Order: sequence, then C-alpha cells, then structure tokens
Amino acid sequence: MEISLALLLVLVAISDIIHLVQAQSQPGFISLDCGLPANEPSPYSESKTGLRFSSDSKFIQTGEIGRIQTNLENPLKPYTTLRYGNYDGHDIKPKFDLYLGPNLWATVDIQNLEVNSTNKEILRVPTSDSLQICLVKNEGTTPFISSLELRPLGNDSYITQFGSLKLVSAVMLMFLDVMLCFLFQRKDYSILDNKYPDDAYDRLWSRLSPSSSLTYISTTSDVSDGGNYNIPKAVGQKAAIPTNASLSLLIQWTPESSNDQYYVYLHLAEIQDLQANETREFSVFLDGNRLSDPIIPKKFEITSMQSLNPRTCGGEECSLKLTRTQRSTLPPLLNAFEIYRVIQFMQPETNETEVVALKSIQDTYKLIRINWQGDPCVPQHLMWDNLTCSNTTISRPPRVTSLNLSSIGLTGTIAAAIQNLTQLEKLDLSNNNLSGEVPEFLGNITPLLFINLSGNNLNGSIPQSLQSKGIELLKKNQYTAMQAQQMPPSMPAVVNIANANSHEPLNEIKRRMFTYSEVIKMTNNFQNSLGKGGFGMVYHGFVNGSKQVAAKVLSQSSTQGYKEFKAEVDLLLRVHHTNLVTLVGYCYEGDHLALIYEFLPNGDLKQHLTGKGGRPIINWSTRLGIALEAALGLEYLHIGCTPPMVHRDVKTANILLDDNFKAKLADFGLSRSFQGGIESRDFTAIAGTPGYLDPE
Repeated sequence: MEISLALLLVLVAISDIIHLVQAQSQPGFISLDCGLPANEPSPYSESKTGLRFSSDSKFIQTGEIGRIQTNLENPLKPYTTLRYGNYDGHDIKPKFDLYLGPNLWATVDIQNLEVNSTNKEILRVPTSDSLQICLVKNEGTTPFISSLELRPLGNDSYITQFGSLKLVSAVMLMFLDVMLCFLFQRKDYSILDNKYPDDAYDRLWSRLSPSSSLTYISTTSDVSDGGNYNIPKAVGQKAAIPTNASLSLLIQWTPESSNDQYYVYLHLAEIQDLQANETREFSVFLDGNRLSDPIIPKKFEITSMQSLNPRTCGGEECSLKLTRTQRSTLPPLLNAFEIYRVIQFMQPETNETEVVALKSIQDTYKLIRINWQGDPCVPQHLMWDNLTCSNTTISRPPRVTSLNLSSIGLTGTIAAAIQNLTQLEKLDLSNNNLSGEVPEFLGNITPLLFINLSGNNLNGSIPQSLQSKGIELLKKNQYTAMQAQQMPPSMPAVVNIANANSHEPLNEIKRRMFTYSEVIKMTNNFQNSLGKGGFGMVYHGFVNGSKQVAAKVLSQSSTQGYKEFKAEVDLLLRVHHTNLVTLVGYCYEGDHLALIYEFLPNGDLKQHLTGKGGRPIINWSTRLGIALEAALGLEYLHIGCTPPMVHRDVKTANILLDDNFKAKLADFGLSRSFQGGIESRDFTAIAGTPGYLDPE
C-alpha cells in the first residue's frame, strides 16, 4: 500500500472497547476525541451533553493533531481538536474517501460546502471483533477527523433484509465528526433539533425547513414511545400537518442513483384532543406504493412503522406521501421520519484470526510501518506491503498466502503467531538477526511450500514436521548451487539458490515430486497421446488410479528446456486462480523432466474454433465467456501476483477448457516476473509465438 494513500486508520479492538465503555457512564457508548493530546485529561465530560469523551491516541498510529480556530461561543469541546494527514499547505478544502474496513463507505467533500464541517452516519451490524475506519487521500488534499462516536441500538429496531443503512434523513447510530457516522445512510427529519441526553441513542434530529404548506402543532403532555425505537419525548410532542387539510403531506428527496434502495421509518402520535365526531386516518405511500393499511395514530403514544422491504424510487425524485382516507375528517399527521439508503458492502474482511496474528507479529518485532494498518488484504490497492493474499468471493474472506519480512532487522525468535497464518504458502524471513531453533509449527502449516531462513543465527536441527513434508531449509548462506546440485534425486528441494541456467533444484518447494518411473506408470508407458507442444509430448494418465492428469514430457529435441520447465513450476507452485491450470506435480530426475497437470477434457480453444481434432465449433455465447475467463486469469497474473507476472505466450492453443468449457490459461514456460513492477523495462527480448506477437 502506498504510504501517501491511507493517511488515517482508527482501529477499535473489542478489548479496548470494553475498557473504554467501563470508563464512561453511557452504557455501550464509545466517544473518541480525535486529536486530543494524550497528555490531556481523558476521559472527560462534555459540558453541554454530559457525554464522556476519550482521546483517540490509543487507537491510531498516524496523523498530526491540531486545534481549530472558531468564532463560536462555547463550541463543543470534541469538535475543537482534529487529527489530520500530512498537511499540503495549499489551503484547499479537503475531499477524501472514507472506508469502513475494506469497503468504500462515503466520500467526504468539504469543497462543496458553505461550512467547514460535515458528518457521515451509518447503521451497521459488526462482522468481527474489531472496527477499522480509514480516511484515504484521493485528490491531493488533507483528510481530517474531529470525533468518532459509536452508539449501540436495540436488536429489535432498524431490522433489514441485508446491507448497511446510510442516512439520507434523520437518526444517527455512529458518527464521525469532520464529522463522520455508519450501516444505513440516513436522512432524519423531525420538528426540532434533539440529541443526547434527550435521545437515549444520541441521534441527531433535524428540523424540517419552514414551509407554507405545513402547519406545526405541539403539546405539553407526555408522549410515550410504545415501540422499539426509543423516540425522545420532545420529538413526539411536536408534529406537522398539511396547512390545507384536504391535501396530502408530501416529503420528497433526490436519489443519488436510479438503483438506490431505501428503508423508511415513520414515527406517529396523536397530540391533539379530537372531538367525538373527528377522525384522523391516513395511508402512507412511497413512490405511489402503499406501505401499510390505513393508520389511526394513538393518542399521546408513538407508533413506529417501517417499510418491510427495501424500495426503489421510479423517477428522478422519491416521494413519501401521507394521504387522508375518505372517512377521515382530519389531515394526516407526522411527528418524525427517517430515510436510509441501503449500502452493499461486497468485500469481506480478511480472516479475523489472521489479522490478529499479523498484529501480533507486528508487536513482536516492533514493526512500525505506516502502511501496516487497516485491513491487510483488501481493498487490493491498499494491501499491506510484503503480503500476498488469496482471491475472495462475497462468502469467502481473503487469506494471507505469502509473508516476506526479509532484510528488515528482525531480532529474537521466530514469532509464534506465524502458526496462525494457516493458509501461508510462502514465508521469507531471510537476512535478519533471528536466533533460536526453527519451530516445529512451521511444518504444521499445511500449504506452506517455500521457506527462506537464510542469513540468520538459527541453530538446532530441522524439525521432523518439515522433513516429513519434504522441505529442506538453508539456515545459513553456506550451501552453494553446486553443493545443492550434487544432492541425490531423492533429496527434497531447497531454497535460496540463484543460478537459473544450471540444473540446480527448483527455487520453489515442490507440491509433489514424481519419479520418472511413476510418470511411466501413470501414463501407462506413454500410451495415450493428447498432443504435442514446443516442450514435448503430452500424455493422458491417472494418479492414484482415479485422478485424471495430463503429463507433459520434455522431448530431447525440444527447443525449450530446463529454464522454461523451471519457470512454469516456479509460477504454478506459488499462484492459484480458478482460471489458471493447476499443477499436480512434476518430475525432475536427471535428464527426465515432466510437468503433471490437471486433465481438462475439452482440450484447447483452438480446436473448438477450427473444428480440428473432432471438436465441435462453439457458439458466440460460450466464446464470450471463455474470453472473459481468460482475461480474469491474465488480470490475476498482472495485478494479483506479487511480483506481477506476464505470460508472454497467450494464444488459443494455450487456453484449455474443462468439462463445462471453463477457461484456464496454460503453458507458462515463457512467463516472466517483474520485480520492479509491471511497468519495468528490464528486458527487451522477443518471446512468444509468431502470429500472436504485437506487430511493434
């Protein structure tokens, strides 16, 4: 992650929340004064509201602190301090992105406001024991924050089918003051401004703008809340009715997008003394669709109603209309309402156990890295340095697959927290000052295939768990490539070897190494040929008697050789993607080289475009799907791999198809990695297949 991108992270761990809540008098409230110096009294009571605020200093590693100049008389103390990113000195009003965990929540734009403050709110059900909020610089201006406030709501209120709710108008569950807040985005309107302690949830209720079409009424009688929303008494004591009793009460707002979905919450109480011959009954419509049966508000008791399903507005404006029924003698009445827009957070957070493990590693080695903050894996453009993570789906969180902490001055023993990175495939701790023994737990990380511990002061023997996996470690820089080359064929692969032109053992640890006799057996003595490529013949075979494989065997007359063989194994052992062919194993025994892949029964794309080999010509719909899947595989190589990889021989013959015509890229013998990034120009040699190369 670029240091200049993520300027602020607030991490609230659950253990710290419990401690902080106990230090405050409001049950479940978390109130952080952002920018309050750590040496000033904390927590303190805000004089006007009685809320207890604490400094944010324990929850953040970055940013500068400052105080604002204000002309307000007796401003609220939490809003007189702020934490901000590296100030650019341009005196330009900020515009920056606000992330909740790995998902973009909102864009804060002070540039288009008449005042220099705003707030963002959301209602959200937590998905883990920690909460991470990141202010990300996006246009060169300086992000800032004045306060972060979390408020718990009852489990039986603001119930939705899915998503988070962003305030369009009215209630506030959690808010950051730059002001900021969170799950639904809301707009709340009532007939007065009202906040804690009048509102137990500390929601901010705003007045409706004066309108000649509305008449405001009020009562001094107590108005109770008979529902689950804890509506303040003062909110229930005031209401609005249409000035023209024959007209509807109309509320309108403009959606940000035609696809926006909304939840609407109405709070109603009869606050007038009705005569025996008077009736107040009305129906509620959202964009012309009835929300419920006709309503008769209860006298001096708030009834709350909500849309049970998210609603989409049909036109350029959304309308909420309260219309009297035919038997009603009085116009409709409204005490308060809330409107929330549904936000879909599609990106799951990194596996929580692994986040805790990385934080423990950071604490163990005293790693102070400005970019080791926020979610480790996502969003991808903010991924922590020296990590590689697996691809994710909506239901599957990302996992850490590679950790590189080489040459950064680590001391002490190998951190025990590494064992909790259970999907780790590659670990590099080389060229540090680590001491002690190589721990047994490294061998218990099932996917771990590559370990480099060279250049340290480790002692003792290699743990049996690693030896049994076929992993040998070069603990010190004492083995040369020649010594490694002289090891017998049964010796497992080792790390930290550099000469790619000699037949030294592979740079990546094997998933499984087959002997040449095993290759002969699995292919039934090379009986069933699937085709021929530049590397050699490809044969159909079986592993363990049932698993179908394709064995690509190096031909002695092949123009390709060990270099291409090694490049393909190196890449396929460390990258995994649904649109890349899977390497089952390989054979490296003297002059016998073979690559064992998963078997893809529908052959290659070229056959299905030409009809050769008895393959059917595929339709355009299938072709489009194949093109998309091949592009996803390339995108993963270019963007998802660290360092990025370039295939350099993309052609229809190298796009293989499974039994469902799912595309998988194959033949990585010419692939290259870009240690300096994808834009690197370290080599200019032409590679690929004539007819598929760029004319330039």
